[in-house]
Amino acid sequence: MVIPPTDGANGGQNPALLASSVANLEADVLGLQEVDFILERSGSTNQVEKVAVDMKARFWAFAPSVMGSPDEDWRGSNRTDVQVVTNETGSSAPGYGIGLVSRIPVVSWHRLDLARSPIGIFMAWPENGKMKQHYVRDHPRSALAAVLENGWLIVNTHLSFVPFVNLFQLLKIKRWVKRLPITDKSKIIIMGDLNLPFAWLVKGINWNSLAKQKTFPSWMPKVQIDYILSQKVASEDVSPVSSTHGGMSDHLPLSVDVETASS
Repeated sequence: MVIPPTDGANGGQNPALLASSVANLEADVLGLQEVDFILERSGSTNQVEKVAVDMKARFWAFAPSVMGSPDEDWRGSNRTDVQVVTNETGSSAPGYGIGLVSRIPVVSWHRLDLARSPIGIFMAWPENGKMKQHYVRDHPRSALAAVLENGWLIVNTHLSFVPFVNLFQLLKIKRWVKRLPITDKSKIIIMGDLNLPFAWLVKGINWNSLAKQKTFPSWMPKVQIDYILSQKVASEDVSPVSSTHGGMSDHLPLSVDVETASS
């Protein structure tokens, strides 16, 4: 879509803009939300793999939250579907969800299912020059984790937009990461669009927010709802990377360089 959205704007693809946006991040690991997997509306492309090619990264994974397009009829992902699509697992039915791309070798991929809210909420967006309210139902969510060869565990997610439901989902992820196969708990990162505007609530007691930046909407940021969290990394061990609106997304990218004695 055109960012910021304007009347009559369509969802046309812009591969050059995507490639330049990815290049500007200079990321070793990149988390993606709201990505399409071979959906007709986005040219039947694997968007996560496209980002991996732009990053010159060998390792990528896509976790479908729904099968089909979120704009049309869809169903939740189930056990008959490929839960984590990678270059090694082969293809899957068209879907929509989250992704991770890494230049650092990935030892294993993991997925956590997060149930959708039973109720939706009303949202407003421009239509024919006026803001109109629409009732939007929630869809299932997930968290996607990569255990890296260098000992780090990176988790990406996109939580519900329904208040309290997103907080319960985040708490579930924080409990889940403790069970994943990593021994050094100082090397755990949780990142993504958490849809929570209160940093103190996101951090809780035992987690640190590694980047403080208003991220939404990208053309006029007013709140931070995207975060990079760590339980052990201290703020003095992190170098925030500034980001600007490039027209690619309705969220600003959030990026940090992490240096620790154990890395």
